[in-house]
Amino acid sequence: MNDNTLQSLFPQVPVLLGMVHLPGLPGSPHAVAFDEVITAALHDAKILQDCGFSGLMIENLGDFPYFPDHVPAETVAAMAIVADRVKASCGLPVGVNVLRNDALSALAIAAAARLQFIRVNVLAGTVVTDQGLLTGKAHLLLRERKRLGAEQIQIFADIRVKHAAPLVARDLAQEVEEFYERAGCEALIVSGSGSGKEVDFEFLRAVKQAAGPRPVLIGSGLQAGNAAELLRHAEGAIVGSSIKLGGQIHQRIDPQRAAALVQACRGRQAEAS
Repeated sequence: MNDNTLQSLFPQVPVLLGMVHLPGLPGSPHAVAFDEVITAALHDAKILQDCGFSGLMIENLGDFPYFPDHVPAETVAAMAIVADRVKASCGLPVGVNVLRNDALSALAIAAAARLQFIRVNVLAGTVVTDQGLLTGKAHLLLRERKRLGAEQIQIFADIRVKHAAPLVARDLAQEVEEFYERAGCEALIVSGSGSGKEVDFEFLRAVKQAAGPRPVLIGSGLQAGNAAELLRHAEGAIVGSSIKLGGQIHQRIDPQRAAALVQACRGRQAEAS
């Protein structure tokens, strides 16, 4: 474990991370012109910053169907360029997630573009997904982070990640402890069953109870209407679908929806203080 904490990166809670979902990148079945990718990313990043989000997370959403755990070189190169442009365009912390579960490429992109965090869908354990079995590689990721001298890059890890099912039932408190203390994440992410799906409230509360003072983020389903209730049991959230036009994940960001969500979360912040 390094000395980084979520609070050192985001002093104010709740932390609100807006998704910068990329259209299809070069080499993917749904690829668009790369200039369009950059334009879309910068457009969404500006909206999120203007609306008051705490930070941004870049993701190759448009590259489905996804490689299980090793994306090709052209994907890494394209995402590094986009990440560098987004980082230069705003003053917010920026992170990256490489779908479906390429943590090593995410780390390489973050190191090259001077990003502050990565998301890892399966950091530890094994789950069943539509890409097949995915197994965490925390042992490789933490060694690579050390080798690169990139220990300032924080790892946000999903627990019982969406669009997946665990192979076996495990004790939740032990699983939470192992993510922080053995797999080395700086924050845990709790999501619903799929993108945009609301988290199970009791599961979120149980994860936060097991985590104690260590940070938990909501990974899906946060909306203006449920923010006050859900954020009682998390330090923040990662938001994508609910701030898109029509609430549809593959649409561009709707500034009105984004601003309304920030306002709802600020209300929670004022209540907490």
